[in-house]
Amino acid sequence: MGNITGTCHDNETIDFFYNNSGKAINTQWKKRDVLIVTLGLIVCFIVIFSNFLVVAAIFKNRRFHFPIYYLLGNMALADLFAGFAYLHMMFHTGPWTIKLSPNQWFTRQGLINTSLTASVLNLLFVAVERHQTIFNVQLHSSMSTRRVFIVMLLIWLVAIIMGLVPQMGWNCTCHLSECSTMAPLYHRSFLIFWAVLNLMTFSIMVAVYTRIFLYVRHKGRQMSQHTSMTRQRETMMNLMKTVSMILGCFVVCWTPALVVLLLDGLNCDRSLVLGPEKYCLVLAECNSFVNPIIYCFRDQDMRRTFKEILCCNWSQRHKNRGFSEVKFHTVEQEVLSESNGIDDSNHNQNKHML
Repeated sequence: MGNITGTCHDNETIDFFYNNSGKAINTQWKKRDVLIVTLGLIVCFIVIFSNFLVVAAIFKNRRFHFPIYYLLGNMALADLFAGFAYLHMMFHTGPWTIKLSPNQWFTRQGLINTSLTASVLNLLFVAVERHQTIFNVQLHSSMSTRRVFIVMLLIWLVAIIMGLVPQMGWNCTCHLSECSTMAPLYHRSFLIFWAVLNLMTFSIMVAVYTRIFLYVRHKGRQMSQHTSMTRQRETMMNLMKTVSMILGCFVVCWTPALVVLLLDGLNCDRSLVLGPEKYCLVLAECNSFVNPIIYCFRDQDMRRTFKEILCCNWSQRHKNRGFSEVKFHTVEQEVLSESNGIDDSNHNQNKHML
């Protein structure tokens, strides 16, 4: 079906656009649909539960009231929103899709776009913050609380805009020949823009963490020359493992979906797009519950707070308001800590001899 010049189809049914793009809508539930929805619901509940724990822990424990944890909390909030957005999609997909109006369809897709954009942007800002902290020899960022909240608001502003852009006009309701296959109401140019933007963000993430990795490896080689720096070398290895986990999970979860979107935007063969479509979306959503594991579950104080929440022990107060036992110490801090320990030991030995 070609485009009718000067004619828009805003009042058409969803079935009209799906037929135009050649994407079939199942009127009855098939095994594949049941499998995808079941898997999606399981992922949704894991995402919602894990990220709720993170947000509640940061709110409960005063030791987490620092800029880096505000960013992590905002990332968890974005992933929590992603869980609810994806849950909404699970109840508006498959045979239920044909019952949607165009506005309902745009809302369904817009929620996903908003949540995923917020998650990716939070990942990017956490990466930048970690880079700045490590190279500036700080345990916590020197960024003020006000600036952190401004960043958080900007993240959500951009995410909401990205979710509304197609509904506000960047769609194919007036250009049927440019409708995508994967999202039949989206303009192909928007999918190209969306995929390239996310791939660029991914590239920045790779560059930031690669720089951290090279820095850690360089410092590790320097420390290997001193037998008394075992603790520093262990810290190096922990950071390298964390960086590898972040990069690996991000690549595994996001690359397939971005590639499929880009192929659809470039008008590639339908079989290359529709075959892995739903599996790629579920895999991308898995990144939302992997993030709390990587950034927060490795923190001993965070795990302790999780146990208190799960045991409904909200009345317990932390006597010390010191820093959390984070795993992201800088190399210089470890060297300084080790040096202070050696100096104290020598001082005690000298005092004992006198």
